[in-house]
Amino acid sequence: MAATEISVDHIARVEGHGDIRLVIEDGQVTTCEMAVVEPARLFESMVRGRSFEEVPYIASRVCGICSSSHVVTDLRAIEQVFGVEVTDRTEALRELLLYGSYLQNHGTHLFVFAAPDFLGHKSVFPLAEGNPELFERALGLKALGNELCTLVGGRSIHPITAVVGGFTHEISADEYLRLAEAMDATREFALASVDLFRDFDTVDVQTEGDLLAMVAPDAYPVCTSDTLRFVRAGYDFSAQDVEEEIEEYPVGHSAAFLARARRTGHPYMTAALARVNASWDALSKDARYAAAKAGLRPPEYNPFANNIAQAVELVDVLDRCAALCRRLAANEFEGGSEPVKFDVRAGRGVGFTEAPRGALFHILDIDEGGRVRRASIMTPTAQNIANLEADMRQLAEKMAAGGYDTDLITLEVEKLVRAYDPCLSCSVH
Repeated sequence: MAATEISVDHIARVEGHGDIRLVIEDGQVTTCEMAVVEPARLFESMVRGRSFEEVPYIASRVCGICSSSHVVTDLRAIEQVFGVEVTDRTEALRELLLYGSYLQNHGTHLFVFAAPDFLGHKSVFPLAEGNPELFERALGLKALGNELCTLVGGRSIHPITAVVGGFTHEISADEYLRLAEAMDATREFALASVDLFRDFDTVDVQTEGDLLAMVAPDAYPVCTSDTLRFVRAGYDFSAQDVEEEIEEYPVGHSAAFLARARRTGHPYMTAALARVNASWDALSKDARYAAAKAGLRPPEYNPFANNIAQAVELVDVLDRCAALCRRLAANEFEGGSEPVKFDVRAGRGVGFTEAPRGALFHILDIDEGGRVRRASIMTPTAQNIANLEADMRQLAEKMAAGGYDTDLITLEVEKLVRAYDPCLSCSVH
């Protein structure tokens, strides 16, 4: 039997540029490659020799959607080196800033990138024409994320108010209350989004890799914990040990490093699906109910379910942001948000946050003058690619065994890639 070759150059509706190559012979996948073809962006070299004050602004340029996550992650690394402890109010503001990027990212991914797959469209434009109300409300969701990032971070991308030890500016109580009301008004659409993605048909594929997410007792953390969990393997570790626990390695077909757990040798997925699996009990009441109604309960290992997990997180984020805004307006958090005093010193720090697409790490070595000696960035997409390739292989073999034609296998593989919500530009950092 002749080999079946599937090649997709510059896969559509993802951030950045990547190619897919599959070869299927006698029902077995002999070649499976998710090739990131982005050129090196050299952010790690760019910050070397720079003052710590410049680094977060440079690192925010890694991504136009997750720029808030890169800033906060860098700040956490720097603060570990200098021994800075921020106030509860600053932590709350950082959560709001990250949640703004969740609204931006999930709204874009679900309705612009993913939804056309399940509605028989090749782009978002037929969706916008056929269901303008859905499209406008989706854009409104992203606009709310933009507004949240602007009010908390100073602008919608590449925030400028978040600095080492605190914030340089904060909005008024009235503005917080107005934001809380906007979050409440958007919740109905977010709940409907979970139902929408619940009704989309997907192939039953169970990833054989692990799931990695930030964890904390009785919390659904995004930037307030230093602990990670491999859900399937069942062990936790500190973000400070990330280079000992996670191995990055090169492959010939991709410009991005791939990743695997050192203890098990297994690839893994870090994403909304990992967070929901790791912290299901800490989701807001509405989000947990919506997830259960959609059939999303731990353990859930179908990577296509990441779309539903992102929709569930939209509900959770709106609930959390409304509560945070009301508490900030009422001055319920200890301390102010002004930057605390600190002394510059040498050392190594690992910043860790949950970016919208998954676990994000910034490792910084800083000298006694406050300049960076070494920097390393581990983005969610770079960590996900090895597991994505394994899932692509499993999906293609399952469909080939079921007698599906090449066009349908190609479509489902593309849908799988988009379900991972990759940012291929960020993966080469």
